[in-house]
Amino acid sequence: MRKWFMSCFSLFLVFTMLVGCSMQAPTSSSDNTGNAGNAQSGGKKRFAIIFKNTGNPYGEKQMEGFKIAIEELGGEAILKAPDQPTAEAQIQMIEELISQKVDAIAIVGNDPDALQPALKKAMDAGIKVLSLDSAVNAQSRMVHVNQADPERIGRVQVQAITEMIGGSGEIAVLSATSQATNQNTWIEWMKKELEDPKYKDVKLVKVAYGDDLRDKSVSETEALLKSYPNLKGIIAPTTVGIAAAGKVLTDKGLKGKVQLTGLGLPSEMAEYIESGVSPWMYLWNPVDVGYLAGYAADALVKGTITGKVGDKFTAGRLGEKEVIQDGDGTQIMLGDPFKFDPSNIGEWKTVY
Repeated sequence: MRKWFMSCFSLFLVFTMLVGCSMQAPTSSSDNTGNAGNAQSGGKKRFAIIFKNTGNPYGEKQMEGFKIAIEELGGEAILKAPDQPTAEAQIQMIEELISQKVDAIAIVGNDPDALQPALKKAMDAGIKVLSLDSAVNAQSRMVHVNQADPERIGRVQVQAITEMIGGSGEIAVLSATSQATNQNTWIEWMKKELEDPKYKDVKLVKVAYGDDLRDKSVSETEALLKSYPNLKGIIAPTTVGIAAAGKVLTDKGLKGKVQLTGLGLPSEMAEYIESGVSPWMYLWNPVDVGYLAGYAADALVKGTITGKVGDKFTAGRLGEKEVIQDGDGTQIMLGDPFKFDPSNIGEWKTVY
């Protein structure tokens, strides 16, 4: 009996092992650890975009435009954004994308220099890297997609607030993060504009940073009003900041006493423009910024452009675009900033 039992038990073990082997999942070179298998099997190219942080309506629109472009081109779009707008969080995402062997990474930089080691590692791995909106340094990318001429963006906002306050008084700037390259470039051009003698009666008293977080931007606006009781105007070159400032000025009944302009989303700023809290503001279409970046990424992957001055490509519905000089690097320009005021905000507030 014992012999019979041991024989049955042995057969059972053999049977179990055979069944286990037959159920084991086969390994494949096309899994999510990389795209080498995708290329061999004719799979889609994969294009990633990393925005500054989650919960930013502007960023959501930008990523939406990127996704539209990539899908038009037959690729797969990977949309990523950290919870907090820090370089460290973006570096972790870059490392993940390198291990996944994506074809391209488009990044809205939280810091111009801190991302360099990770982005260079990506390029060394054969991944095409570009920045958009907020640039990383020229050594960290192949080309930058710029929403508009930084000089014109900076100067036009000073011109606007000066007109609003009647040519004299204290003004302040409510920016995003202190490391945001786009914000800092615009602010430098604001300061250069203010050097003109015609602004001798306009005084920039403070540049505050709301870190593109709504609650902090609200707190920074309140702090500006408390610290500078004679403040006449606020420039907020950030969609989160200008909406937060609009709410504070509305809640405190400061319409007409403290003027507001900057860069905002029509959908978020319509009520403040219609009420007169912000007589007018500027922006471009963030969907188009992302869309252009998507086509630029595809052109880099295909080799249509390499990022050198003079390279040209067709960017879908945006038409032909050309790579131009950008300091030590190169860039692709979307277009001019657009003015939103009571005459047109109604038609744009439902668009984005």
